Amino acid sequence: MTTKTEIESLIYLLEDPDPEVQVGVKRRFEELGENAVPLLDQFKNESVHDSEKETINEIIYNITIGSILEEFSFIIEEGVNNSRTLEKSIFLLSKIGNPTIRIEDYQKKLDKISQEISSDIAYTPSVQEKMQILLQYVFRELRFRGDSSDYHNTQNAFLDRVIERRKGLPIMLSLIIVFLGRRLNLPFYGVNMPIHFMLLYETPDRDILLDPFDGGKIVTYDQCYYFLKKNGIKPRPEHLKKADELETLARCIRNLIHSYSKINQTRKVSDLRDLLQLVELKG
Repeated sequence: MTTKTEIESLIYLLEDPDPEVQVGVKRRFEELGENAVPLLDQFKNESVHDSEKETINEIIYNITIGSILEEFSFIIEEGVNNSRTLEKSIFLLSKIGNPTIRIEDYQKKLDKISQEISSDIAYTPSVQEKMQILLQYVFRELRFRGDSSDYHNTQNAFLDRVIERRKGLPIMLSLIIVFLGRRLNLPFYGVNMPIHFMLLYETPDRDILLDPFDGGKIVTYDQCYYFLKKNGIKPRPEHLKKADELETLARCIRNLIHSYSKINQTRKVSDLRDLLQLVELKG
């Protein structure tokens, strides 16, 4: 039976300079398999050193990645075709960064945010005012924002970390609004514009484009076309249409591949490419 003492000893031995010792330790972790994960997770949570936490996280990742890929494959086969299944798959993607994430805890955080403004939205007759209530609450009161200083940090591309840190990439900020919108029956959608993911809000009169990286500011179609042209992309009508769920998921994975490539995390890059292939084949 695996004990906390054995886990602690194995982690300590990972720092041994003898390569044979390290090989033996890694082999032992492979033998223990997922039975060791609860104790590893406990040890990680009790650790005060970031480097030790990262080491333990990588060990857990290597143990659990097979089951993560299997679970992801199952979700893709079932179909990612609405915001509920997209949310499920985006949270599962967070296991690449934190294999022991308790997804239900973060879904409850989104539930709580939506509940805090649900009565205000319910008693507001104006469709556009409902939109503003959600945007104001998320971007002004809760202070969700874009991370322009460390844009490619992997933490900006994982939904759980964006919820915790309240900053991230445009696509992650958009998805928070979309997932809250579903809970509040508000018609928010992602827009898979090249370079910069956007938000769209449907009203009976018109579709409103919003920039999640700029506090949910309303932008015009002309501004988006100008942005694309300025960045060497010929604008096309489909650039500003509602995003397909699988396309959105694929873009999230590509963002992670890009970020992990920058820090030479080749194992995770390879695993993410496997996930991307599953999505692209289904699409």
